[in-house]
Amino acid sequence: MKAESVKAEPVKVEPVMGAGFDPAFVPGITGPTPTDGVAKSPEPKGAQEPPSAEPVSPERVDAEEAGAEAVADADAEDVADADAEDKADGPVFEASDRRARIVADRKGVRLSLDEEACEFRWDEIAAVETESPRFGKRYTITVHTPDRRWYPIEIEAAARARFKEWDEQIDAVLDAYFEEA
Repeated sequence: MKAESVKAEPVKVEPVMGAGFDPAFVPGITGPTPTDGVAKSPEPKGAQEPPSAEPVSPERVDAEEAGAEAVADADAEDVADADAEDKADGPVFEASDRRARIVADRKGVRLSLDEEACEFRWDEIAAVETESPRFGKRYTITVHTPDRRWYPIEIEAAARARFKEWDEQIDAVLDAYFEEA
């Protein structure tokens, strides 16, 4: 008996794509926000700009710095005005415990658990479901998306009496902003 050698042919397989390999694949999940100061320049400290051919007068440098400060002040005022409008505009639901937080307002629903966070605009939401347990103090809110995914979050209440208050607040927000298709 003579053994024949079998030659294996390579199998061409497309790479697997999905949330297991790329967290950005899941809609609504945002990247972590930096907790410390953001670097102003990606260049190393030793890098310098090449000298320009024209001389720069001190008055021109002062004028440029003053213009940059004015733009930064105007941007800060715009952000503060937008935040004030958001808080003054209609109902807002906020609930949090030591790990989890949910905010629902005119922009949409934002969920966060520890350092992870996701944000859903109202047009990205198919349904919002709330559940109060029969026993215990964990209030569950689940955001359902049109592509049949759901994102639950549990908030631990200080007392069971908060469940009724939270139900009324989330209903007011949903009545104001959520439009069923």
